[in-house]
Amino acid sequence: MEDSMTITITAFAQSPDRGRGLARDMRVRWALEEVGQPYAVRLLTFKDMKEPAHLALHPFGQIPTYEDGALVLFESGSIVFHIAERHAGLLPDDANARARAITWMFAALSTVEPPILDREIPGYTERDKPWYAERLPILEGRIRPRLDELSRRLGGAEWLDGAFSAGDLLMVTVLRRLEGSGILDDYPVLSAYIARGKDRPAYKRAFDAQRAVFAAVSSD
Repeated sequence: MEDSMTITITAFAQSPDRGRGLARDMRVRWALEEVGQPYAVRLLTFKDMKEPAHLALHPFGQIPTYEDGALVLFESGSIVFHIAERHAGLLPDDANARARAITWMFAALSTVEPPILDREIPGYTERDKPWYAERLPILEGRIRPRLDELSRRLGGAEWLDGAFSAGDLLMVTVLRRLEGSGILDDYPVLSAYIARGKDRPAYKRAFDAQRAVFAAVSSD
């Protein structure tokens, strides 16, 4: 399959998100689906990710990576940005609107995602520790100001700045990491925004493709 396509991305062979569409290859899959670009997927085990062959593509031994001929990229935000710049559909034509969309890409990954990850990671590594229950409200308290600000800014708009863009794509994937936490129950504007993102046909195709990997592993 890889030989018949130019673009190849990497993804977990066994994703720790258990098929919920939270692994970062989802962002790249979604972007490629939005712009109508076919792609192949090379699945990697955690062992594979630390082997020299993969470290040559991603120096930190993570996923996703993106290969298109001689071009190799890592970091999901950088990959989505490259896709959006190279193909129509994820960045506006107007220069100012384009700059604002790119700003929202940075905001999603640099401003909104870090406190969300600060809450999420201890759930994997510290849940059995005696201090976890006391620490959790502190971590959630750092998320809520960002959600308050984002919700006010979005208001009654459908997307962050006019038409759907790569900024929305990344922001929706970041906010999805809070699904199931109960926090989003207090933010109906953001919940509706996430739902609009998930209702896009390109999102559904990307989610189904990533979910199929988990389903295949689970059936073994």
